[in-house]
Amino acid sequence: MLAPKRVKYRKPHKGRIKGSAHKGAKIDFGEYGLQAMENGRITARQIESARVAITRRVRRGGKIWIRIFPHKAITKKPAETRMGKGKGSPEGWVAIVKKGTVLYEMEGIPKDIAREALRLASYKLPVATRFLSREIFDED
Repeated sequence: MLAPKRVKYRKPHKGRIKGSAHKGAKIDFGEYGLQAMENGRITARQIESARVAITRRVRRGGKIWIRIFPHKAITKKPAETRMGKGKGSPEGWVAIVKKGTVLYEMEGIPKDIAREALRLASYKLPVATRFLSREIFDED
């Protein structure tokens, strides 16, 4: 499971996710990518689950890049606890994802297998996604 080694603040504010991504919105490493089509929070478990789905589909072929990392701690109060008494303790880590962020990249495999692997990964994620190919960006 992904988690930061150390953080400046143990319990960050929730915040709002608005706008679209400018950084990390293009394919930089591989040939194919999976791009988020909406804003959201993706947990470390979901990132890992999608990675496993991709790896199982491509077997030993190709290379995979995970372009997001869960930097933000999420807190939770115990069940059946009364209101007040401060903020809950950190429970897990999430990556804040803006619309347009490339989540995963791949190379070294045929396009149809890459599309299938990223489709399986998209089922594990809480945000709508789309398949990208480097051909789209080479035209610009």
